[in-house]
Amino acid sequence: MIKLVASDLDGTLLMKGAQSLPEDLFPLIRQLKELGILFVAASGRQYANMKKMFAPVADDMAFICENGGLAVYHEKVMYQNYFDQNLVREIAECIYNREGSEFTCSTKDFYYIKPKTEHFRDLMLHVVGNVCMEIQSFEEIKEPCMKLAVYEQGGLQEDTIYYWRERFGDRCTVVTSGTAWVDFIPFTTNKARGLEEYQKILNIKPEECITFGDEYNDIDMLKSVPYGFAMAHAKPGVKEVAAYETDRVQTILKKLIKAKGNIEEVLK
Repeated sequence: MIKLVASDLDGTLLMKGAQSLPEDLFPLIRQLKELGILFVAASGRQYANMKKMFAPVADDMAFICENGGLAVYHEKVMYQNYFDQNLVREIAECIYNREGSEFTCSTKDFYYIKPKTEHFRDLMLHVVGNVCMEIQSFEEIKEPCMKLAVYEQGGLQEDTIYYWRERFGDRCTVVTSGTAWVDFIPFTTNKARGLEEYQKILNIKPEECITFGDEYNDIDMLKSVPYGFAMAHAKPGVKEVAAYETDRVQTILKKLIKAKGNIEEVLK
């Protein structure tokens, strides 16, 4: 029987660049809770942003934020992972000094940003709706950082991804997160770690979990349980590690609710 469902957001629950969740998701999360199944949103996004997106059901679920750098359940921080502050500053400065690149630095409560364009400022504050602190100097970065990210407005190119992996891949995990973002996270951070924390705390086994994702930052989470679902549009490398595939998360959730948590009924 399934006791936990963890799903990525961008490209998984949020399709085609959408910034608001589909309305049919909220009643499904409530129904899962009634069946004793915990829904966990697992994303590279910040907690404040995720909590706002899931406002109607935020008290009925749990969160894995910053690609696994932070886990929050009923407003309680389950764990939090940090970067070395010297490396934080080095990555941030390198991103800022590269033409066409913008950076974010994730703390528990806000993102540090130093926008070079009004497009990026508007994207962060008004389109995505993140809580941000705009800085003028890198010396203003004082809070512990869980994740850094580089944004490129025109979309990521293969040579761009190669550049960042060559530059920092020996000191942290460098992974794509959507079509315009590359994330930098500590080697010990990934979404699977957040999932493991919930499994320990709630005494849930991997075989009692379902996961959903579409990007390379979802791979560890998809591999960590027998019932990992890649989205139909997921990248080939993601599909390779997932045991199953679906066009829409809600389709599987509806089947799971109808089957009252019996995964065998869902897979028929």
